[in-house]
Amino acid sequence: MLCQNCGKNEATTHIKQIINGDMAESHLCADCAAHLGYSDVFSGFGLNLSELFGGFLGDMLPAAAPGRVQRCARCGSSFEEIARSGMVGCADCYTTFYDRLLPSIQRIHGKIKHSGKIGAAVPAAAPQEETKEEKRAKLQAQMDKAIADQAFEEAAKLRDAMRALDAEGGNAQ
Repeated sequence: MLCQNCGKNEATTHIKQIINGDMAESHLCADCAAHLGYSDVFSGFGLNLSELFGGFLGDMLPAAAPGRVQRCARCGSSFEEIARSGMVGCADCYTTFYDRLLPSIQRIHGKIKHSGKIGAAVPAAAPQEETKEEKRAKLQAQMDKAIADQAFEEAAKLRDAMRALDAEGGNAQ
């Protein structure tokens, strides 16, 4: 998606604003975002997120063993580099350094199991097909309601449907 401001560069900053109940969404390139003052949301607060995350991991740093630094097979990051920068190199780092990252993730998030939303792209589970007993009970309830409402033609149709269902299963009455 191109930047909505300049129309030239790829949009890398996505901003959502809700003003008086109306949501406005902007997609900006890095240059336009910086020019409009969206470069660093946390500037001025004295907060550096990489330092914050690195601080959580800092106490997990083991004493440096000369010549024995474990590195991620995919990106080459070491746990020490992750702890200093506060940024994980790639998705494989979570597997490689699982035992050392787990305590920090638990401290930061309070839990380690993600229970987020199910995406719209995930198809809903197919509904279970009703058993004959469930279908018959449903028809019986509908027939009882139709009789109570004095809708006798509808009740007769439901009675016939129950008889047909019973005949299929060999339960003719």
